[in-house]
Amino acid sequence: MKKMLSKFKAMIGVLVLSCSLFLTGCSQTTTKTETPQVAPQTKISKTLIKLNTVVTIDIYDKQDESLLDGAMELCDYYETIFSRTNPDSELYRFNHGQLNTATDGTNHAKLSDDLARLIEEGYQYGNLSNGRFDITIAPLAELWNFTADAPKVPDDKVIQSLLGEIDYKKITVDGKEVTLADESVAIDLGAIAKGYIADRIKEYLVANGVKSATINLGGNVLCIGTKPDGKPFNIGIQKPFEGRNELVGTVEIDDMTVVSSGIYERCFKENGNFYHHILNPATGYPFDNDLISVTIVTKRSVDGDGLSTSCFALGLDEGLKLVNSMEGTYALFITSDYEFHYSDGFLEDLHFTPITQ
Repeated sequence: MKKMLSKFKAMIGVLVLSCSLFLTGCSQTTTKTETPQVAPQTKISKTLIKLNTVVTIDIYDKQDESLLDGAMELCDYYETIFSRTNPDSELYRFNHGQLNTATDGTNHAKLSDDLARLIEEGYQYGNLSNGRFDITIAPLAELWNFTADAPKVPDDKVIQSLLGEIDYKKITVDGKEVTLADESVAIDLGAIAKGYIADRIKEYLVANGVKSATINLGGNVLCIGTKPDGKPFNIGIQKPFEGRNELVGTVEIDDMTVVSSGIYERCFKENGNFYHHILNPATGYPFDNDLISVTIVTKRSVDGDGLSTSCFALGLDEGLKLVNSMEGTYALFITSDYEFHYSDGFLEDLHFTPITQ
C-alpha cells in the first residue's frame, strides 16, 4: 500500500508536458517527451491572468478561437460568484448578510445553483475529513492574509477568539436554500473553487465538440481526452521553488485531473519559523503534520482540490487510507524527510516516472 522513493529534496506543483514543451513555455526540460502525430499548428492556446493565477487553455482538435475566449469568460463569471474578497461577488454579499432573508439571527438566502452546489461540495469534504477541511475558515483566512505583501503571524488572542466561529456544521444546505447558524459564520471556497471552475470549463468545451484539450488553472490541471495521437497526456509534478522546468516525476493520464496542495503555495517566515496557508480549524494555526505536499489524480478537478487539502489535513496515514478507499483516485504524499509515499496503483496505473537530478 505504501511505497517510498527517498532523497527527492523538493516540494511540488503540477503542470502539463505538452508535446515537447512545457505548458508554461519554459525552454529547458529534464524529461523526454514524444512528438505527437499531428502538426504543431493545429493547437490553439490562450494564457491570461484570471482567478488571481495564470490560466492556460490548450485545444488540440479545434481551430475555433472563440472557444478559448468563452473558457476565459467563464473564469470571470465564476469569480463574480465565488470570490470571498470581491464586494460585488455573490459569496461576499452572502457572507456579509446582504442577501439575508432571515429575522432570527441566522443568515439565510436562496443562492445561485453554482454557489449552493459548491457550498454543498465543501460541506461533504468537511464530513469526509472529520472536520479538518472546513469552508467556514474565512475569518481565520482573512486574519492571516497570506496574500498580503508582508504577511505576519496574527495575535494569538485574536486567533483564539475566532475559533468559535469555525464549524462547517453551522451550514445547512437544502437545494439552493443555504443557512448559516449565526451571522458571524463566513464561508471561504478558495480550497475548491478552482477545481469546480475547471470542471465547468471542461463541460463547456466538451459541449462544443472538443475532444482533446488541457485546462490549467494555476496548477490545477484537467485534461480532456487524450493527445491527438491517442496517447495519454504527460503531467509533470514540479519543484515549485526550483522553477517550472524542474520536475520530480511525471504521470500519464487520460481524461483526468492532477491537483497538488502543500506548504509551498502561500507561505512566509517569521522569527525563524515557517508558516503556510493550510490552516487547522481546531487550532487556528497552520497544520504541522510532517507533510510537505499531497498530489491527487482523479476524475473531477473539484475532487482533486477537496482531496488534496483534506488529505494534507488528515496527515499521511489517514490520508492514504482515505484515498485507497476511493475507486479511480490516486495520491502522492511527500513528507518532510523528502520521501515519496504512494497510494495503491499510483506507480502502475499512472506510469509514474521519477526524475533524479
